[in-house]
Amino acid sequence: MQFEILKKDKEARRTILHLTHGDVETPVFMPVGTNGAVKMCPHECVKRAGSQIVLANAFHLYLRPGTDVLEKFGGLHKFASWNIPILTDSGGFQLFSLSKHVEIDDDGVNFRSPLDGSTHRFTPQKVMRIQQTIGSDIAMVLDECLAPGNDMKATEISLRRTTKWAREALEYHTRQDQALFGITQGGFFKETRIISTKEITSMPFDGFGIGGLSVGESFEKTIEMLDVIMPLMPENKPRYLMGVGDPVLMLEAIERGVDMMDCVLPTRLARHGAVFTSHGRLNIKSAAYALDDSPLDDECDCEVCRNYSKAYIHHLFKKKESTAMIFATYHNIYFLHKLMQKARSAIENGEFSEFKSDFLKKFKGD
Repeated sequence: MQFEILKKDKEARRTILHLTHGDVETPVFMPVGTNGAVKMCPHECVKRAGSQIVLANAFHLYLRPGTDVLEKFGGLHKFASWNIPILTDSGGFQLFSLSKHVEIDDDGVNFRSPLDGSTHRFTPQKVMRIQQTIGSDIAMVLDECLAPGNDMKATEISLRRTTKWAREALEYHTRQDQALFGITQGGFFKETRIISTKEITSMPFDGFGIGGLSVGESFEKTIEMLDVIMPLMPENKPRYLMGVGDPVLMLEAIERGVDMMDCVLPTRLARHGAVFTSHGRLNIKSAAYALDDSPLDDECDCEVCRNYSKAYIHHLFKKKESTAMIFATYHNIYFLHKLMQKARSAIENGEFSEFKSDFLKKFKGD
């Protein structure tokens, strides 16, 4: 991986990552294709919406179809016919979400498969082996993600474990055409966040993820932690805020120097009829839109907004047509990619602060 900073506007950055399967301009949002596909949006739909890179999940791909299948096909790109870059998450967050069925020690994690209840063990080395078989452009180290509410002692134990695992992953990773990112953790204490950020960024990773945020804490707490972390992040490496797909938080993160973000939020919301618009979020299933002949967003030029009315999409949702979810998913992905494109232009022109202020005033209705 090669990384270039093209322009800065205060802390906001416009950068480019040169990866094995293509270039990625940032700030960038990465749609989540957990199992090698973005739900309700076929590959061409994902790319037509503006996606430069997608995220897949090593935890889920390990369970099904399994590394034997992926190895036979020569990796996920060939197996799933993706021709754009892929980033794979290690599964640390998924293990966090399965906390009732997980046992963690200093060397790895024992867990039960949510598919069939079978028992498995992840170690930093095994997770690297899985991701090297997947052949993603960017692999993430195994980390321990903590929920809000853990005390300082538990956070310190977790921090030491995450640092140990990062070193082991770095030593084991050998694939030259795959970038490897470390992940900073540290819970919700400033002291532990500072320690974790300094320890992880002292290692020669290709980039750095910011983990353990957007896991149930308040918006204000997320911002507080970002304000602690971001000044400590290396200037010459990409910075990836994991699990963020809310437009407001995305712009706040970009203003602080974040380059990359991902989240299931926009696609999950879409499947339930919630769509992003320039004036905030709307629920297209509401009866208020049954006779509305306007597009989802008057200011959006995506294919859905150019061709279909709120009333028609409302009708499709009421009839439980899968097309409704496809339309809403495409629109939400397009909306966030367009937002990132506008953010890049604003940074290029030295106008990011004004752009952010104008967008948020309209989006939040202030």
